[in-house]
Amino acid sequence: SSGKPGSADSPFDFSLDLDAFPLANPDDGSAFRLVDTKPTPRPKFGPKWRFNQHRPQLPQRRDEEVEARKREAEKERARRDRLYNLNRSNQNQQRREAAIFKSSVDIQPEWNMLEQIPFSTFTKLSFSVSDPEDLLLCGALEYYDRSFDRITPKNERRLERFKNRNFFKVTTTDDPVIRRLANEDKATVFATDTILATLMCAPRSVYSWDIVVQRVGNKLFFDKRDGSQLDLLSVHETSQEPLPEAKDDINSAYSLSVEAAYINQNFSQQVLVRDGNKVSFDEPNPFANEGDEVASVAYRYRRWKLDGDMYLVARCEVQSVVEVSNKNSFVTLNALNEFDPKYSGVDWRQKLETQRGAVLATELKNNANKLAKWTAQAILASADLMKLGYVTRVHPRDHFNHVILGVVGYKPRDFASQINLNTSNMWGIVKSIVDLCMKLNEGKYVLVKDPSKPQVRIYEVPADAFENDYVEEPLPEEEQVQPPSEDAEGVEANGTTTDDKEIEAQT
Repeated sequence: SSGKPGSADSPFDFSLDLDAFPLANPDDGSAFRLVDTKPTPRPKFGPKWRFNQHRPQLPQRRDEEVEARKREAEKERARRDRLYNLNRSNQNQQRREAAIFKSSVDIQPEWNMLEQIPFSTFTKLSFSVSDPEDLLLCGALEYYDRSFDRITPKNERRLERFKNRNFFKVTTTDDPVIRRLANEDKATVFATDTILATLMCAPRSVYSWDIVVQRVGNKLFFDKRDGSQLDLLSVHETSQEPLPEAKDDINSAYSLSVEAAYINQNFSQQVLVRDGNKVSFDEPNPFANEGDEVASVAYRYRRWKLDGDMYLVARCEVQSVVEVSNKNSFVTLNALNEFDPKYSGVDWRQKLETQRGAVLATELKNNANKLAKWTAQAILASADLMKLGYVTRVHPRDHFNHVILGVVGYKPRDFASQINLNTSNMWGIVKSIVDLCMKLNEGKYVLVKDPSKPQVRIYEVPADAFENDYVEEPLPEEEQVQPPSEDAEGVEANGTTTDDKEIEAQT
């Protein structure tokens, strides 16, 4: 090569002289195609050209859309298959709805319906209460074990069983402390945190529930029935996915609620430092017999001012204590439970570590009422921290054995704002129901959440309704859904223990 710039045999010839191509014909563009690196001239049809310009990206985008549609179709097909399998024995959809959404209490023909309140009226209510005062603290608390904050799906921990620890779910009028406070005229209205939270979060509820109201003199007592669903924890209550209808199916609404109550109890005791070191309060556990081993729990009997001379007293629970800056802070402990990833669409073992927000968002969608009630109870007790555990089955078809995949802590008021739970609205609902009940004559009433509509009804009932000799729908299938008796001795379907039943009978 001569190396002369522009010479014909130069490896990089940038000075091509177009006149040197005698065959180049103006009408024949073939010669220019060999040397012209400019884009082809724009055709006259602009829109078509613009469409063609973007075409190289289209196949990829179209593939993604096709894949997304395929996934959606697959999900839909799986959902239809599941529905078909669940409803094979019952083709009538309305009958299935009626079976799941039935009233929590049998409405008797002689009951007199007084009021029907739609939830839409609850959402507009607002009432501000001043900070409560503690009248009495009972029980003893163990410290929270911070090592549980470090649990991940990769180092999960087996959920233990606490068959010797007694859990008490005593209703308002059976509580000796509340009876004492009522005799001392400490308040006009009496309730428990569970009952108040049910009322406060009523607009989020789907399943039926009921609360017994007793007007005695100028006082009002809110109670739960013996064997009430309030002691159980709903699972997938606000989900769009229907649960199996058969009550004895391990994934039916009833079976899951018993399993959830059992998990919640055991989780609340496992995450403690069980070294005998306890924080004790004014009085011992008011429901325990001497020598009983009781669960770590403290009862705060608290009083709120509702009106000029109207006060409300409620028994509020906290399960643990944690030391922060040399001060003890109260902690509530609750467990969310996964039973089958197919129902939620989010597999906790896969997603909990990397997409915790997505897991919580799914739980908030499927269990809006339960999470709101836990938050309301933590706020009522003025807990400094609420710990949420993520507990799943060892295998989706095994409802006896569970593992803890993680524990997350929240400040109750921060969590309340995150889930749009407004404390003024919560108290507005309670105040409106109290005002309504205070206008009633002396006697016994029951508030029932309608099983199929977003509303609550108030019935006047006979004085002997819900007593031991009064026939109510029992919970006949407890044994089918309880953990094996040798492992869960003494635990009953309503989350209490046999000792609790004896105490309720004595009081």
